[in-house]
Amino acid sequence: MSAESLIEIRDLHFSYGERKVLQGLNLDIPRGKVVAILGSSGCGKTTLMRLIGGQLQPDRGYAKVAGEIVHELDNDALYLLRRKMGMMFQAGGLFSDMSVYENVAFPMREHTDLPEPMIRDLVLMKLHAVGLRGARKLMTGELSGGMQRRVALARAVALDPMLTMFDEPFAGLDPISLDIIANIIRRLSVAMGLTSIVVSYDVAESLKIADYAFFIDNGIVVAEGPAEQMRHSAHPFVHQFVHGEEDGPVSFHYPARDLALDLGLAK
Repeated sequence: MSAESLIEIRDLHFSYGERKVLQGLNLDIPRGKVVAILGSSGCGKTTLMRLIGGQLQPDRGYAKVAGEIVHELDNDALYLLRRKMGMMFQAGGLFSDMSVYENVAFPMREHTDLPEPMIRDLVLMKLHAVGLRGARKLMTGELSGGMQRRVALARAVALDPMLTMFDEPFAGLDPISLDIIANIIRRLSVAMGLTSIVVSYDVAESLKIADYAFFIDNGIVVAEGPAEQMRHSAHPFVHQFVHGEEDGPVSFHYPARDLALDLGLAK
């Protein structure tokens, strides 16, 4: 693995029963960069994150993070590695019976021995970074969807992780909230020197904030390159995805026999 890479994925295979999801995936995630992993729903993006985090075991190949092959780690070593990772879940994953402040403080109390005055200062700093220091006493149910995502983002970076993963961070947001979340992800990643993985099917927004992008289809990387280069790529899959075209490598129609046969019109 290159010294510039934090994550190395090699010949990664994974299946859910008979359904093959990843079929020999290879990619490298450089340190200190925002990387977008793009593809249609069900292409294996979230599965890849779970393999990186050790929630799943590969059928073949490996995910190596900071020089360690994840699926070979014992529970203690995996726990230590996960402490260096931050995760923003697609649905936010906030604790509904806790305030905004308590949600962000939770990982600090769970994984460190920091005194409460220091935790207080860190929580306020993280919330200030996402513009919600003034909302710290609110319960999560009192927040809009966009505000909940911002709290989830603050919690994801609470422990200053070396790696932060964002699972569909833009899903279900209005245009203003979406743009705010995208800008915060970029700003925090740069300011904190994070390696960030943005997993999404929102190509336009992801390419605005990413340094580098991978496009996944049928369980493999079909294209990769700097975000600006991908935005103007002539690769058929990338072009279809970036421009949202109906016709291309990703078929609109699920495989079926000729319509005339189903309608009984064929001679």
